[in-house]
Amino acid sequence: MKVLVILAMIISLSLPGQTHRFIYEYKYKTDSTSSEHRKTNMVLDVNPADVKFYNYDFVKTDSTNITKGGNRMIWDDAPVLTRKRNSNKNLNYVNLQNMFVVETDDPIHWNLSSDTKTSGIYKLQKATTDFGGRNWTAWFTKDINLNEGPYKFRGLPGMIFELYDDKNQFKFSLVKSYQLAKTYDTRRIIENFAGQNPVKITEAKLTKMSLDNFNDPLREFKEHYKNNTDPTAHFMVMGVEVNSPEQIKELSDNLQNHMLKNNNPIELNKIIHYPKK
Repeated sequence: MKVLVILAMIISLSLPGQTHRFIYEYKYKTDSTSSEHRKTNMVLDVNPADVKFYNYDFVKTDSTNITKGGNRMIWDDAPVLTRKRNSNKNLNYVNLQNMFVVETDDPIHWNLSSDTKTSGIYKLQKATTDFGGRNWTAWFTKDINLNEGPYKFRGLPGMIFELYDDKNQFKFSLVKSYQLAKTYDTRRIIENFAGQNPVKITEAKLTKMSLDNFNDPLREFKEHYKNNTDPTAHFMVMGVEVNSPEQIKELSDNLQNHMLKNNNPIELNKIIHYPKK
């Protein structure tokens, strides 16, 4: 009976006009020198017209907000992107104090291998590619008639089940999949995150903004603190109450050290070259 159920799922995944949700475990290192991996679950929604990739925590937060009437939203360092079906052009959503979106063209050239292995009843085939300055290995199955996968990785003759780089810094593993009754509305958590309409910018502009942010990470806060005329006002940064300009300098240094340490993007060729302190 179990085999029949799984086979039925494979057949249904091949039907057009449906939305399929795939959940991947994402293990990654923000600090390339650390032995520790961070871990979270990521959503890949394959919709009839588009594909969306984002943190599953967004779904849980959104559900809680809808149920309880809240507006709590937290953006993290996991990638968020959307693209049209059968396209390599991605819209990358970035939160850098404000929301921005960067369009990138990301063709991936795969090398198919004759190596195979099994995962449950699925036969997986190996493929490799060089993308974003890293060497990647993917295991995909032709049993699911979708040429999609996690992040920007797509274009294989089947669904990607597993993907990892040769430095053991990033790994995606498919943990489950299911159909949605209707396409999930992501406007609150992606396209209009926390009520912000993202500004479209170029990658070059984003790099410059990241460098400017590094050079003076508390610039806006400092102006607000400097121009304050209310003696009863309280100022908080990262849970710390600021009572002097010296504290602002210390907190800025801490933020810069954090950015220097956690500077290991999934696309290594797009690393931000921060100036040395």
